[in-house]
Amino acid sequence: MDLITRGNNVIMETYKRFPLVFDKGQGCVLTDHNGKEYLDFVAGIAVDALGHSHPGLLAAMQAQMEKLVHISNLYWSKPGIELAEMLTKASGLDKVFFCNSGAEACEAALKLCRVYGKLKKDVEAVEIIAMIQSFHGRTYAAITATGQKKYQENLEPLMPEIYHVPYNDIDALKAQISPKTCGIILEPIQGEGGIYPADPDYLKEVRKICDEQNIVLIFDEVQTGIGRSGKLFAYQQYGVVPDVVTMAKGLGGGVPIGGIIAKDHVAEVFTPGTHASTFGGNPFVTATAKYVIETLTAPGFFEAVTEKGDYLKAQLEALKKDHSAIKEVRGMGLIVGIQIDADLGAIVAKAMEKGLLLITAGSNAIRFVPPLVVTKAEIDQAVQIFAECL
Repeated sequence: MDLITRGNNVIMETYKRFPLVFDKGQGCVLTDHNGKEYLDFVAGIAVDALGHSHPGLLAAMQAQMEKLVHISNLYWSKPGIELAEMLTKASGLDKVFFCNSGAEACEAALKLCRVYGKLKKDVEAVEIIAMIQSFHGRTYAAITATGQKKYQENLEPLMPEIYHVPYNDIDALKAQISPKTCGIILEPIQGEGGIYPADPDYLKEVRKICDEQNIVLIFDEVQTGIGRSGKLFAYQQYGVVPDVVTMAKGLGGGVPIGGIIAKDHVAEVFTPGTHASTFGGNPFVTATAKYVIETLTAPGFFEAVTEKGDYLKAQLEALKKDHSAIKEVRGMGLIVGIQIDADLGAIVAKAMEKGLLLITAGSNAIRFVPPLVVTKAEIDQAVQIFAECL
């Protein structure tokens, strides 16, 4: 019996998996159990920021494993404190809560803004506004905030008092706001929705409204954060600072860690017993994430991400001249979407046959989210294979 058959026998079918079993990886290359190599432009869906088997990351993981993997959050650990210090300094925010995933991070952020609304605005201030075509995770509050009905099928009743408005539409947002609004959650670049960046003036106006009406502004940077935009967080590209930012994916370089960072006046409503996470921020994951952040914030790293992202977009833009099916190239840094009027699934499958891993985004785009350490030569190779699949 082959591995895929064995897997189908025992693992719930919550993913439509491709018929590939990967055995190992090095840098931006994955190798399946038959020895075939693939150029990885999925990176675990924007998770493997430093690629596969990064020697420095492996050394940091091993060093911490030999000392201490897990303790309860009833106690302190040095890696957790140091990582939180690094993140607050780099983000311009004040306090961190660690968890294990992006969905948990969004759940924590949504809980935080509801507690804030009740304690610092009005006991009836419980309404949260999210965006159509957004994606925030699979837990109940996060899936309710997600603005795509396909992810909510058969899950009703959803969480109450969460509403959706069109992205980048300030008038629609203003019309939805009421005295009961406690929070607004949005992605600076919509990821699963199709790689749509926010309009800079829109974000500035949302920030102004939240300040004027005592509303918590949450930026979901689970996918766009941790260097992917060319800054640690995409909001730093816009010059608009949220009250709360969510993070996960690239933070651990492949190890499960998520969290939120919040301004003091919001963070202080989380008190002992308000929220918790058994595994969140344990010594192993925080030591690993420390190495990731140290690597990303070293001189020149973000500049290189920006340069390579611009290079990738230019290469994809060049394909438009010869391929009328290509309608638009969108994105920032190394989160790039290419809108194509064609069968996206067929393109992804053909690319896979040729040794390139890609993933779709929304209903009309193919997403390029390679490891942040990708080289220009690897970008050239990926674009060449992609062109052959159009």
